[in-house]
Amino acid sequence: MEAMDMVESGGMDWMKIISALFLVAMLVYLIPRAKQMMEISAQAENKDWMGAIIPLIAVVGFVVFLVSMV
Repeated sequence: MEAMDMVESGGMDWMKIISALFLVAMLVYLIPRAKQMMEISAQAENKDWMGAIIPLIAVVGFVVFLVSMV
C-alpha cells in the first residue's frame, strides 16, 4: 500500500513541476508582447478607441435587452 501512495504522490509532483514550467514559459512569452501592446495603445487615437467602444456598448445593450425580455 505504501508503494502505491509513493507512485501517486510522485505523479502529482511531476504534474506540479510541468505546470510550473508551463506557467514560467507562458510568462516569458507574454511579458514582451504585453509591453509591445502597451506602447501601441499609447499611440492610439480617439477614433481607434471609439471603434472598440461602440461594439462593446452594442453588446452590453443587447445583453440588457435579453435580460429585460426574461
